[in-house]
Amino acid sequence: MVFLKKYQNKKIAIYGMGKSGCSVAKELKNQNSKLFCWDDSINVRKKVKKLKFPIDKFWLNKKRSFDYIVISPGIDIRKCKISIFLKKNIKKIITDLDLFFEINKDQTIISITGTNGKSTTCKIIDHILKKAGYNVKMGGNIGIPALSLKKSKTKNIFVLEVSSYQLEYSKLFRSKHAAILNISPDHLERHKNISNYTKIKLKIFLAQKKTDYSYINYKGEYSKLVKKIFKKKKLNSKLIKVNHNNFNILYQKIDNNYFKGKAHKENLAFAFNIVKNLKVNNSKIVSALNDFKGLPHRQEHVYSDKRLVCVNDSKATSFQASIQSLLNYDKIYWIVGGLPKKKDIFDLKNVRKKIIKAYIIGKNSNFFKKQIEKKIKFQVSGNLKRALQDIFNDIKKNTKKKSTILLSPAAASYDQFTNFESRGEYFKKLIKRKIQQGPNV
Repeated sequence: MVFLKKYQNKKIAIYGMGKSGCSVAKELKNQNSKLFCWDDSINVRKKVKKLKFPIDKFWLNKKRSFDYIVISPGIDIRKCKISIFLKKNIKKIITDLDLFFEINKDQTIISITGTNGKSTTCKIIDHILKKAGYNVKMGGNIGIPALSLKKSKTKNIFVLEVSSYQLEYSKLFRSKHAAILNISPDHLERHKNISNYTKIKLKIFLAQKKTDYSYINYKGEYSKLVKKIFKKKKLNSKLIKVNHNNFNILYQKIDNNYFKGKAHKENLAFAFNIVKNLKVNNSKIVSALNDFKGLPHRQEHVYSDKRLVCVNDSKATSFQASIQSLLNYDKIYWIVGGLPKKKDIFDLKNVRKKIIKAYIIGKNSNFFKKQIEKKIKFQVSGNLKRALQDIFNDIKKNTKKKSTILLSPAAASYDQFTNFESRGEYFKKLIKRKIQQGPNV
């Protein structure tokens, strides 16, 4: 247990008591801080009471001042219920990442951000390093909150997925190895425009020191914007420009169907650069990748035979995420739709010949119709179950060639599902049921 004097006996408010908020409360309770916790959800507050964290409408007490305020990643201080209070105290706001860093300054921290591929890249790095004998813990925006990761007595390497929401209000967080995989328009309903979004992503580099490493792909669509920002803000770390072509020889040695196609080359290139700087040799890298299994809901093969492959890519919540899957397969029956991302544009010119037909689901069908009409054949199915019924009926008319059923919605799931995981699980359930009945394709 690392004790930090700066937090002991200090008054600290925590706004947002989900998984990350509770992890903060637990850590600060151990630091003997005086806590004042709140969540806008009554159901969450009931859970917090059971955990014996003090519930308090802390912003209503005008006479009380706080040393720090910790807000959860999902909080947008411009729109939340206590916006005025938070704006007045903006200098006191910190995040779970800041607290995590201060507790783990002596450990090696690898942080991965970007619009697409974060979780998979984290998992690849985690898998390689574990196979190479390192003591690795993975968390952050992927599953386990950073502060809930259990630290061993021996030297730890932490692999963290970091989102723009987490970075936006972080002030202290720093990592030995920080990577921005790619940038495309995302979360613009919060960040307003691509320039703001990019600046927030680049915060992952700006706190680094000369002994730290920054990894970036300079060939992306928004690389000019990144270079422009770098001219105004000095970068202290060692900047490594990632190019997947530099690893073609190593890539060719991988014998794993998961990595076939172009989609994972970018993820692998970042992983290669980072683990090489941690002194992992090529043979250990290849050996680890040959038995690597991907994460659920990310180009996950649900079923495959000589005539049909069914792919669950429910995690694809924007077109830039879906394009990776569309490039990877042929003869595609594409299930698309849900809550579209603000200002998302569907550029199908490189994949339109791969798509046999699209099946639109969700409550925003007009958006998707406008994006794909006159480009590819489509129909509005409305929901996932109906879409699969329509697909199997269409496949019966074309049984000679191997087909791909691809759930890659290019949209968030909240109009019909709790989250992308529940959408993906429902797809898998429907496919399994159909295959058991006999797909007749």
